[in-house]
Amino acid sequence: MWTVGFLIFLSLCLGIGAWLFFIWSVKSGQYDDIEGPKYRMLHDDDDDEDDKGRG
Repeated sequence: MWTVGFLIFLSLCLGIGAWLFFIWSVKSGQYDDIEGPKYRMLHDDDDDEDDKGRG
């Protein structure tokens, strides 16, 4: 019977740990800009800097 209690305790600890990790990642800004990086590669900002070096 103690194994069932241990497994419940272990699952609660893992769930709380996952929740705390999620809260930390949201507060540190991991999910701020989800759409930006896939559009950033379409802008040719680096071409202007290359032309300056050649001329």
